[in-house]
Amino acid sequence: MSKQRITTPPWCPFCGQKVGRATDAIERKMHEFKVGRCGCGAVYSCDPTGHNIGSAMVETLVLACDNNWDFAWDLLPEDDYLTGLVEDYDELTHLVVNTKNMDGRPVRGVLYFVRLHTAISEISQRVKEKKTIQSTQQNAGAEPAPLILEPLPDPRRKRNKATKEAVRELVTRTDIDGLVALCFDDKKTLRLLQRLLYEPDEARRMRIAWIIGQVCSRVASREPGQVSELLHRLFEACSDSAATPWGMVETLGEVIAGRPDIFGAFTRHLLNYMNDSSTQRQVIGALAKIAKGRPDLIRETTFFNLFHFLHHPDPALRGLVALLMGRIRATEVALQLMPLVEDLAELSIWEENGQQQTSTVSSLAREAVARIHEGEPPK
Repeated sequence: MSKQRITTPPWCPFCGQKVGRATDAIERKMHEFKVGRCGCGAVYSCDPTGHNIGSAMVETLVLACDNNWDFAWDLLPEDDYLTGLVEDYDELTHLVVNTKNMDGRPVRGVLYFVRLHTAISEISQRVKEKKTIQSTQQNAGAEPAPLILEPLPDPRRKRNKATKEAVRELVTRTDIDGLVALCFDDKKTLRLLQRLLYEPDEARRMRIAWIIGQVCSRVASREPGQVSELLHRLFEACSDSAATPWGMVETLGEVIAGRPDIFGAFTRHLLNYMNDSSTQRQVIGALAKIAKGRPDLIRETTFFNLFHFLHHPDPALRGLVALLMGRIRATEVALQLMPLVEDLAELSIWEENGQQQTSTVSSLAREAVARIHEGEPPK
């Protein structure tokens, strides 16, 4: 005799209250799950397949700790927080199905819950408040990117289809408005833009990266999901040892710098490509671009591992690291910057509008030293 199917709304394993659907977090991350919060203080994430429970556990714990990774790693289960599972969850119907089958569909979803103990939760909140104050101080004097809320597209509009020719033409004309509108009409647009990065001319490649950053910053105000998918594709392409990531790292920097409030959590993953000499310049350039508006995002990474590049034989690396350290006001490296003040080696940097500028290590080091001393507290 077949088992009778019973469906119930999902509940919090700690307080028993019904919980709502998990939704996309405001700030996107490398490993993304839909998340939610219960009224009792527990947070939860949804793994609709049941195959990624390990990643869901990590993301949920970090979310419970207000996205403070270092604090989360110091906590111990049971001593500092409790965990709970709701299995046999069907994301489509938002129901728990005891038969693990819904109209012929297998149901294997899991809701993973974490609730910090009261004392730990209070500490996490204080750490968050302190971190907010520090971020405000670190970002003082930075140049935040203007945040534009894109108007809602007319639902009655005639949707245009994205083609390689149409996208290339819009890029040639630097028609940002047209590309943004096309992204809302056809989600294939960002994928076609990504393909244009395979351009042998560096100047054109950097221009395309800048255009993608401009388009994504506007599209993300309404549909961050498709921009997040682009970031995941770019990181995947950069990690492919059999391919050359032309323009990929630079584009990552442009997109993150354009909307650090949504994609700032991706910043730390750029440092994964510092072990490859072919992408070191691009990584430091991307970090410097992000640091221009959000130096606190760089300070949350292991940026001190870049100090030794101030003595690198390549003047481009010396100059770019000096530029980066100045933008984050890295007092820790002030003495190491002093010898570079006399370094007259030239380098090219790509700044506003994807345009190339020529500078010297000396001028960048002087600017960095000035910014660091400017940011020092009065004695």
